Amino acid sequence: MNQSEFHRQPDAFSRPPSLAPSRPPSPPPGVLPDGADGSTEPAGAAGQPAIPRSPGFDETVKLAREGYDFLSQRFRSMNSPIFRTRLMLRDVLCLTGPDAARLIYDDDRLTRVGAMPQMVLRLLAGKGSVQQLDGAEHRHRKAMFVRMLVEDRTGIDRLVAIFRRNFIERVPDWIRWGAVPLGAELDLILIRTALAWTHAPIDPEEIDRDDALLTELAEQAGHFGPRRLPLPLLPGLLGRRSALERRLTAAFRQIRRGRQAPLPGTPMAMIAGYRDQKGQPLAPAVAAGELINLLGPIASLGRYILFAAVELERHGEWREILRVPDDRLLTDFAEEVRRCVPFYPFVGAVARTGFHWNGHQIRRGQWLLFDLYGTCHDEAHFHNAGEFRPLRELRHGPNDYSFVAQGAGSVKDGHRCPGEEATLSIIKEGVRLLTTAIDYDMPAEQDMSVSLSDMPCRPKDGVVISGVRWQEMAAG
Repeated sequence: MNQSEFHRQPDAFSRPPSLAPSRPPSPPPGVLPDGADGSTEPAGAAGQPAIPRSPGFDETVKLAREGYDFLSQRFRSMNSPIFRTRLMLRDVLCLTGPDAARLIYDDDRLTRVGAMPQMVLRLLAGKGSVQQLDGAEHRHRKAMFVRMLVEDRTGIDRLVAIFRRNFIERVPDWIRWGAVPLGAELDLILIRTALAWTHAPIDPEEIDRDDALLTELAEQAGHFGPRRLPLPLLPGLLGRRSALERRLTAAFRQIRRGRQAPLPGTPMAMIAGYRDQKGQPLAPAVAAGELINLLGPIASLGRYILFAAVELERHGEWREILRVPDDRLLTDFAEEVRRCVPFYPFVGAVARTGFHWNGHQIRRGQWLLFDLYGTCHDEAHFHNAGEFRPLRELRHGPNDYSFVAQGAGSVKDGHRCPGEEATLSIIKEGVRLLTTAIDYDMPAEQDMSVSLSDMPCRPKDGVVISGVRWQEMAAG
């Protein structure tokens, strides 16, 4: 089979064929003056482009309805990589493309403080977390995560080995069951992997309860606006998160008092032993929040593997190709999954001072929203961006501002996610297990379509596999 045959498959997610061009024609002159509230676009100096405004007083409900395509549709319709709107009654500038990625992830004139909706902050990040720090304080705290997730390759290898063991342990049950809800099983496997890898002090009898909680936290944090956020259920979810945080806080207090000793080299030990720039340890509650910052994202990685299974079914030739060990092709496949899969749709920042950028005046306190999903599907940088093409040979790197599945720029110095290498390693191992450890069937009578209005989203029926059996070589 020649390489051109890999490029003939339809798009898995029925996306539009293109997004906003990276260099649109210059709009009419105008400028937003420093301190303006953004309600109008007054005329400015000649040659300075005006920022188009999306119609409507507030578009929170539209965002909830349109989901991942909300930003992309407006970039296309306005033929501009920047536009202004209101979300949650707050003025926001929405941006897409590599130039915007460089601004959001590398520019010290921006801060993450105040950029995340408070509900998302309470569900995932926690008060005092690394996501809410900037400058030298942010770099110092983030260095701890860089050590455990980037520099400590043995730690990543241990994470992958734990994941593989937990996956293999579930296979005998799958063989007995016949029909296997793969999404639910991956959630279970990954949270148990996260607990074992971090050495989190959670009793075995509590694991099932925390499985559901951590997965639900990751799910709800991606929901935006009244249509997607089940407000009557929210107090219970926040209460369960608070209960988990209290248990972990108590454990860190015990460590501080010398009554417990975490296993050396584990993330639990690294968080407990962290010292800030003044030599002070984290407050126990902050340490608990940072541990949850590790547990939650690992628990959510099943979505990537779930979509990988869908692509292996739709592109059956790759299921055969990857049966033969080839780390380069496995990486190609996993990176294209990361590019294509709808995960978190955007990331925010706030201007800490007024400044000019690309001919636009950004006022102090301006909320900015960067389109992660749309940038990864920009036709200007990814030919036939709506198609799944593993032979793009994507590699995430500090100088690539178009492949921004988990951010852009420098991991050590900027706001790029330090868990990118661990994420890629888990996806690769999941694909390897699906192609070399087991054989299975995927019943045709299931709906694997994806609604881009769900953030984060999954195939509608969650993906069910059946007839699971060991591959002969793996079983031997």
